[in-house]
Amino acid sequence: MTTQPSKTLETFDNPQRDRDFTIRIDMPEFTCLCPKTGQPDFATLHLEYVPDEKCVELKSLKLYVWSYRDEGAFHEAITNRILDDLVAATQPRFMRLTARFNVRGGVYTAVVAEHRKPGWQPPAVVQLP
Repeated sequence: MTTQPSKTLETFDNPQRDRDFTIRIDMPEFTCLCPKTGQPDFATLHLEYVPDEKCVELKSLKLYVWSYRDEGAFHEAITNRILDDLVAATQPRFMRLTARFNVRGGVYTAVVAEHRKPGWQPPAVVQLP
């Protein structure tokens, strides 16, 4: 069993490449350090993506998220860096990462970063009665 964090994101082949479908992953235990004070910042990461050829493997994602525990970073920078790493690993049709940071000094922060593969259009939303 792995007991160390890792920056390696593993993937597996998308089992349904001919269909747009959404994968949603919530990660409520994200932590990093405030770059100004060194105090811990806590966040819930919400990942939503439409895979193309590859999907992210969950154990490697857990170890990847863990790897930020002792890193100092601004909320905006770390959210975009995580999205960039996930996009580089999976090359999705669409990916959105929302980082909702816990209150600090009476202020909540939410950062939303998105990637869209050139030329990809989302399917029309179906409203059922």
